[in-house]
Amino acid sequence: MKTPIYDFLQNYINSNTLRLHMPGHKGKNIADLSYAMDITEINGADSLFDSSGIIEESEKNAAKLFKTVRTCYSAGGSTLCIQAMLAMMKREKRNVIAIRNVHRSFLSACVLLGLEPDWIYPKYTAGILSGQIPMDILEDKLKRTENSCVYLTSPDYLGKTADIKEISKLCRKYNAVLLVDNAHGAHTAFTGTHPIALGADMCCDSAHKMLPALTGAAYLHIGNERYGDRAKSAMSLFGSTSPSYLIMASLDLCNRYISEQIAEDINTTMSAIGDLRKRINGKYTVYNGEPYHLTLLCNGNDLADQLREKNIECEYSDNNVIVLLFSPSDTPEEIKYIADMLMECVPQKSENTYITDFPVMEKAMSVREAALSEFESIDVDKSAGRICAAVNVPCPPAVPIAVSGEIINENCIKIYKNYGILKVNVIK
Repeated sequence: MKTPIYDFLQNYINSNTLRLHMPGHKGKNIADLSYAMDITEINGADSLFDSSGIIEESEKNAAKLFKTVRTCYSAGGSTLCIQAMLAMMKREKRNVIAIRNVHRSFLSACVLLGLEPDWIYPKYTAGILSGQIPMDILEDKLKRTENSCVYLTSPDYLGKTADIKEISKLCRKYNAVLLVDNAHGAHTAFTGTHPIALGADMCCDSAHKMLPALTGAAYLHIGNERYGDRAKSAMSLFGSTSPSYLIMASLDLCNRYISEQIAEDINTTMSAIGDLRKRINGKYTVYNGEPYHLTLLCNGNDLADQLREKNIECEYSDNNVIVLLFSPSDTPEEIKYIADMLMECVPQKSENTYITDFPVMEKAMSVREAALSEFESIDVDKSAGRICAAVNVPCPPAVPIAVSGEIINENCIKIYKNYGILKVNVIK
């Protein structure tokens, strides 16, 4: 019998492709993790959601490194952390104010928990993936809604960061809880810009995206003592009862890497990335974001093809943008090579098909009711006026266009087509 997944992975390894995509380890071992370490909750191995032994000890190490009240491990990625954060908000009956460019895992959690987000549309600067949070609108919502929480994504998929420090001040002013999807920013704890350090109550970090941990490895960071003893029970509602010890071991090893090596690696990679940005300035239009996300505004699909010919694989591309994702695991030599190859490439103009003025959507049903209703998949060209059912957007980037329960309009159709989405799920 053929082994198509294994064969693909082995061929990719053998190609020696330079990886400008997650996971953050970039295919480089920091220790030997083998089948022999794949165990269950045997005597002495502790238990993830009721930790009191080796897992608790390792999590306490992480909390010291990230300077948090508590840090909990997730073997289910940031998705599990997001579910847990929102479950704690549900228990407190909080209104969820959410910035619209969320990951679909947020929507899935809302479906499971019966939450109805109160949306804020950012001032879009690069399609639906990125934008600036309008502080005046946020404050107005906080004034008008009691017992709220604010949920935002920072860095977003293109690397743009929110002003978390100012947003946290607003939240404190109105007694709101601040939750941050920091899945793309685990490394920011070591550059002085981590959400917990800036005042967030809770955040999730996908360790596997930017640090040397296995895919699925994530941290749930608690900055507010009120939630320190509640996090594990919330995680246990959604997490597998068979969490991977290999993933947890990779988080344990990641702690050691952070303690012993990350400061040096950040210094060397940040310097090399700075040199790269200076070198390509003028040839490329660089989107303003955090340093490890190199987002170029051009015909991303064309540039991705050119880079592939040079044995380089990017994180994401579309007709208007390309994301090249660096991490502290990259070497200065690799980063210089990327700069050389970018200077050899010929960027083509963006097709500029983005809609930057996303209209407020009309809601016809609750998120939960729509997502769990019978649906049919139809051509996107025929979807105007239909109610969006379960959200189907590709991952990456997994940012929803129409949300479950909303009425699809002509602008939505244009955006769907821009991202190559030709079918959409609608209520029957």
